[in-house]
Amino acid sequence: MNEFFKYGEKVDGYDVRVLNEREARAAAAIMFVGAFLGLTNGVMLGTAIFSKYFVTFFAIDFTMRIIQPRYSPSLLLGRFFVQNQTPEYVGATQKRFAWALGFILAWPMFYYLVIHFEPNPIKVLVCLICMVLLFLEAAFSICLGCKIFNLIKKEKATHCPGDVCEIKVKDPVQKFNPIQTLVLVLTTLTMFYGTYSYFTKLPDRTHLSKKIKLMMMSDEDIAKRDYDKEMAEFEDDDF
Repeated sequence: MNEFFKYGEKVDGYDVRVLNEREARAAAAIMFVGAFLGLTNGVMLGTAIFSKYFVTFFAIDFTMRIIQPRYSPSLLLGRFFVQNQTPEYVGATQKRFAWALGFILAWPMFYYLVIHFEPNPIKVLVCLICMVLLFLEAAFSICLGCKIFNLIKKEKATHCPGDVCEIKVKDPVQKFNPIQTLVLVLTTLTMFYGTYSYFTKLPDRTHLSKKIKLMMMSDEDIAKRDYDKEMAEFEDDDF
């Protein structure tokens, strides 16, 4: 029973209790897929049933993560998929802090999406923030909560994912030469333009896409759209 309340695992060679980052990343990917499916169901099909089940699971899972992560459902699922990979140990304290932020976001979402269903743009934004945090951890092993932990705590975190907490000089393979920088900038600009074009130039197929398209249109575009609509209605009336 005494061991149950000890947070993290004691591993030889580490001066603090640790968790397996590979397991955490796998769990983040699983949770991201669930959040993405819930969002697309809501946007495309207009139903929140999947989201209600997922948000319930999300809230329970993050509660368990901050109490005792070795019994968290998503972390156990992650462990199943990475059990044959060499563990990458990270400090348990900063991960607990990061997961506490998820816990703080989870239960208001549970109340407003499950108990008292009142969706609005702000609540959708909270869901999107959770999805971004999950994606960053799953895809890039970036733990924003761990970075916040280092900003507000006197005792800095150690054993962070990718050793980002330790001061080190970048190897040549981690740096960008001028041509690589140019390619990176052009790629980023193309992605932003593609997103803009998608939401402003494609036909409106969902309620969300109509809202986003309207938000991203200029005053001139809105005036032209209204004029074209009035002209079309006028021509229809003539016939």
